[in-house]
Amino acid sequence: MQRYHYRECGLDNIYLLNGFRYSETPYGRAVHIEDIDGLHRAIGECLVFEKKTLTGKEVRFLRHELGLSQTVLGAMLGKSGQSVARWEKGECGVDGAAERLLRLVYIGHIGEDEEIREALDQFSALDDLMDEKLSFEETEEGWHMAA
Repeated sequence: MQRYHYRECGLDNIYLLNGFRYSETPYGRAVHIEDIDGLHRAIGECLVFEKKTLTGKEVRFLRHELGLSQTVLGAMLGKSGQSVARWEKGECGVDGAAERLLRLVYIGHIGEDEEIREALDQFSALDDLMDEKLSFEETEEGWHMAA
């Protein structure tokens, strides 16, 4: 049985036994994974439900799956974006409370609860807001962000 060492996900210890095929391209041999979204969900579930302590690369994998920047994930976890960067580089470990909250956020992301998914989408949109100029206007009801 031929297995494939799936390094493209950013993790060093993921091997596929099936669900992939090789094809020849003008640039050499390529790998096609049949259900990459399902694979990433299975990896994420394994990390949050089975793994005792998350490594920096695993934190980065989960963050990418959530579609969040280091800054936004840090804000969600009550930490700085720099702290998240240090975890991901392996410079220090994730503290217990932040790790537990990251696991819960991921579980909410893969769950069926629309309110949790909406909240995560709003957090993802924070990155866009952080980089743009915000305009406010005063109305009879008070100050509001301008449309």
